[in-house]
Amino acid sequence: MADEQDSNEEQLYPSPSANVPPAPPGAARKVRVPHLLQMKRDGRPIVMVTAYDAMFAQLADEGGVDIILVGDSAGMVVHGYETTLPVTMEMMLLHTAAVSRGGRRAMVVGDMPFMSFQVSVEESIRNAGRFVQEAGAEAVKVEGRNERVLPVIEGIAAAGIPVMGHIGLTPQSVHAFGGFRVQGRGEEAAEALVRLAKAQESAGAFSIVLEAIPVALAERITREIAIPTIGIGAGAACDGQVLVMHDLLGLNDSPPKFNRRYADLRAATLRAFRKFGRDVRERHFPAEGETYG
Repeated sequence: MADEQDSNEEQLYPSPSANVPPAPPGAARKVRVPHLLQMKRDGRPIVMVTAYDAMFAQLADEGGVDIILVGDSAGMVVHGYETTLPVTMEMMLLHTAAVSRGGRRAMVVGDMPFMSFQVSVEESIRNAGRFVQEAGAEAVKVEGRNERVLPVIEGIAAAGIPVMGHIGLTPQSVHAFGGFRVQGRGEEAAEALVRLAKAQESAGAFSIVLEAIPVALAERITREIAIPTIGIGAGAACDGQVLVMHDLLGLNDSPPKFNRRYADLRAATLRAFRKFGRDVRERHFPAEGETYG
């Protein structure tokens, strides 16, 4: 009987393999919460990137990414704001729906923007539900600089919506922090983050982003909680890593210290635009074969 049950669970949640390329669109096996929990237990690092439209979501999917975070960082890298605070639910739903249409295998996580979950638990559940119902997300992420976020996580999780927590540097609290600063320095601050991570786990979070905290603290939190940690500027001991797409692709000319550029698309894009401009001005474009006769 137990063997039969295990077989059924395997059919429901086939484990993705880090050594096997993602299946083609239409036949992809979706990454789910149980996969991520198993990856932590197996010691297999989780790969997460941000994306904001269908094309880059498709490319991330084909590249074997496990989680696509539709981050409220869209406010800065897409819309040109200095912080994430002006981002609205409508903006996030638009971006999340586009990503959901482009992705197949990766879990899509919608980032709940400023004031979408701070007012009340009821409003938080309603907004989280919109990410799932209207935009096709499989989970949401909420920032939590203190214990006030715990009833929100508990309420959303109880509604059947997976919740990713986020502690350390939480950009929506940039004014409270006095800027984008490393968090968790000093014994008291570190202990507070350990307690907060454990409390978010107990409230029902299936994973937690650790942003801009000391390496030793991130290692301790990762060791002391059973759910995956996803690091960004928190060292290599986390169960997974996330970077903003524009930073890792080299589109941002001033990326943060913790970023590693895996391409230089900024330079390549500038070359392409300049070459196109020259070809147009010199009447080299369009040429024969690039028009309709």
